Amino acid sequence: MKEQVILNDYLMGELKLPNRVVMAPMTRSRANNEHNAPTEDLHAPYYTQRATAGLIITEGLQVSKRGIGYINTPGIHSREQVNGWKKVTKSVHRAGGRIFAQLWHVGRISHPDFHNGDLPLAPSAINPEAEVFTPEGNKQTVTPKEMSIEEIKETQNEFVQAAINAIEAGFDGVEIHSSNGYLFHQFFNKTCNIRTDEYGGSIENRARFFFEVLDAIINEIPQSKVGARFNPSLHNIFGMTMDEETIPTFDYIIQKLSSDYQLAYIHLSEPFNDVSDIEYAETEIAKRYRPMYNGTLMINAGFDQEKANRVVESGDADLVAFGKLYISNPDLVGRFRENVETSPWNEDTFYTPGKEGYLDYEAKTRELIPNK
Repeated sequence: MKEQVILNDYLMGELKLPNRVVMAPMTRSRANNEHNAPTEDLHAPYYTQRATAGLIITEGLQVSKRGIGYINTPGIHSREQVNGWKKVTKSVHRAGGRIFAQLWHVGRISHPDFHNGDLPLAPSAINPEAEVFTPEGNKQTVTPKEMSIEEIKETQNEFVQAAINAIEAGFDGVEIHSSNGYLFHQFFNKTCNIRTDEYGGSIENRARFFFEVLDAIINEIPQSKVGARFNPSLHNIFGMTMDEETIPTFDYIIQKLSSDYQLAYIHLSEPFNDVSDIEYAETEIAKRYRPMYNGTLMINAGFDQEKANRVVESGDADLVAFGKLYISNPDLVGRFRENVETSPWNEDTFYTPGKEGYLDYEAKTRELIPNK
């Protein structure tokens, strides 16, 4: 069989990855306890089972209570949460794995039910007209509160403290979730950011909040331990609508990251839906941004073994992140190595409490699955 380049090792800054297969961040809603903390009986074995990935990126970890938008998602802002993640990272490292924490604030993709009746925060008071799953079931989003300058600075501090907490918890690094319609993405997009101050208007102003947060984080931890995730062609999902400045905004961000920073990686998503008829959309994200970015480029969304090998072999990406395939195939690297068919996932158990659909997927290869 032709060489599987996806199985080759890769040096990501100072971190040597044994392969280029990344476990993508995926919300799993298993932190159903009073502290929204990861647990030793669920989260630790879940991530450890998948420790043969070149890199694991956790589910989104909210940086504060104000960042919550989904039930039973874990955070990284309290002592109980930090202590819980210490057990996870220790287990993953003992199994030989590497793990980054994804730092998350959902912004307007939330509901007052999560905030004691207060409105969610956002760059502007524009309802995303989306649906969120609250403790009382599915509800429609509301018009959020436009963030004051003070609230922007407070949120920046929350991200910085979350990054410090993540390193204390033993993570190898952090990924800033700047994607999928959440807070930073809301600032980038002029259809949901109509501010007239220094955080709105021009492309540079709409990207300002992200770069201020990034600069503040790398003032505390090495930038070789920081990645960032973007979804340039997200359209009609999570309240996002593309316009003529959407792709130029991401061009600016990624070119600036390439010229002025040396991050661990940028993590890009191919379009989540068909955007071929959208005038302003880019249908081939990796191909567009590979020439613009001279660091490690990770790509995700809809990749299988064949497509992953092809995108790495072509040079359009260095790493490939797999989401749903990693839910049902804890030994995904082994299956790729031995050409074993992958197992299907059960969407009914993506976000339900307990072990079902979380810890009970079987390994079918010789690949080491510790603490199964």
